[in-house]
Amino acid sequence: MAYRYNTFEDPHGTLPDAVMKCEWPSETRKNPHRHNKSTTRPPICDTILDVVGQTPLVRLNKIPEAEGIECEMLVKCEFFNPGGSVKDRIALRMVEEAEKDGVLKPGSTIIEPTSGNTGIGLALAAAVKGYKCIIVIPEKMSNEKIDVLRGLGARIIRSRTSAGFTDPDSHVGIAMKLCKEIPGAVILDQYRNPYNPIAHFDTTAEEILQQCDGKLDMVVVSAGTGGTFTGIAKKFREKLPSCKIVALDPHGSILADSYEKSRPGVDFYEVEGIGYDFIPSVLDVNLADSWLRTDDTESFEMARRLIRDEGLLCGGSSGAALAGALRAAKTLNKSQRCVVVLPDGVRNYMTKFLSSEWMVERNFAKREFSEPASKPSWYDKPLRSFPIQPAVVLPPGATFAHAKMEFSNKPHVSCILVDDGRYKTSYGYISKTDVLKAMTSIEGTKKKIEGPSRVPVLPIDEGTLGQLYDIILQAPACVIVDANREVEGLADSSMFLSFIEAIE
Repeated sequence: MAYRYNTFEDPHGTLPDAVMKCEWPSETRKNPHRHNKSTTRPPICDTILDVVGQTPLVRLNKIPEAEGIECEMLVKCEFFNPGGSVKDRIALRMVEEAEKDGVLKPGSTIIEPTSGNTGIGLALAAAVKGYKCIIVIPEKMSNEKIDVLRGLGARIIRSRTSAGFTDPDSHVGIAMKLCKEIPGAVILDQYRNPYNPIAHFDTTAEEILQQCDGKLDMVVVSAGTGGTFTGIAKKFREKLPSCKIVALDPHGSILADSYEKSRPGVDFYEVEGIGYDFIPSVLDVNLADSWLRTDDTESFEMARRLIRDEGLLCGGSSGAALAGALRAAKTLNKSQRCVVVLPDGVRNYMTKFLSSEWMVERNFAKREFSEPASKPSWYDKPLRSFPIQPAVVLPPGATFAHAKMEFSNKPHVSCILVDDGRYKTSYGYISKTDVLKAMTSIEGTKKKIEGPSRVPVLPIDEGTLGQLYDIILQAPACVIVDANREVEGLADSSMFLSFIEAIE
């Protein structure tokens, strides 16, 4: 057994950024891992697991034309997998290989830390094969993912979004703790498991090559664990070395930073399923010819365009993939071809980027008024006209006792910002209710403030009163920052109401 699983019998476990020891096919060395040939789907499937893979390659029409792209652009629609994402491939493969290695047996419990899609793939396989399944998933991830996982019979545990992977309270830390406590438990670990990239080396990449008849000039893949990217890139390096390989990473993640040999630190971003705060073992960043960064706004806008203009019901990470691909494809001509992998579908984001209200509330889109008369007179006025309240910001390591003291000394303050030292340009917040809850907890107010909820940020020189209004309709407050993303102050609904009453 070449891969060391994290199991109940192994109380120590291995972290997900450990050096990977995966040998790929080669004529000069013996390969310790099994490789499968890509197979066709049977006319009648014995179980839903037979439907994994063999996803369609679809030509884009309207969007490339509108963006002035000359080359042919094709998208690999991984949301046609039964669980709705590219992660079904690795989930099934990891389960099958663990069965062959004798690690998964009747009665076993599969535990996995995940952003959701790998969890859905594993829960799907567990439901069909009869395993128990526990999924540890950060709070940031959509409620739709949670509902699907519960529907598949998985047990769900939420972790703090802001917890680093070495933190005991992170999704990785909690999963490893549970694995030590539950007999028969195993973490298949998409971050380290060599069958993550091998699944894509054997199937996804082969399918693309077959569907394109080997005629391909560029392939664009977004990176999360990096398994999809690494598997596809490795295959293309061997079979089509002339093809340009482009990897994508969201702003706030460090994957591209490792390629550029810089580590400026992490920041909060909304798009799910791509990017990380550590370098997963399965990711080989150097297989790319180039790395491109994408931001939330362009990712969500492009995902909505893919749905509206091309009829492809994809997710936000798919929007990120195409947004980056359009930039990269500008170097290609009419005789060339670019393939973009679309990782997942829209099902898990119905109340997120697909919702126009959600987009407006998070400042990714502007509110549209059906009638000009319904638009408030103050809506487009600059944010600088608003009397901002100085913000109380607690430093990393602050306790609820510190927050209680600040609330007592400043009764007009509705919430307190917390710089938890995790993100570069994003702040957490706590309310008086949070302090009350801490007072009745076992640790009391001595408890350190960890993983606070994020509060929206608005630049003072770019924002408008309308943007502030849309944010505080849902959020408890909004942080106003200067051009350097330093805190200028805070605004909440009561302050906004008093201001509007005074000017109308």
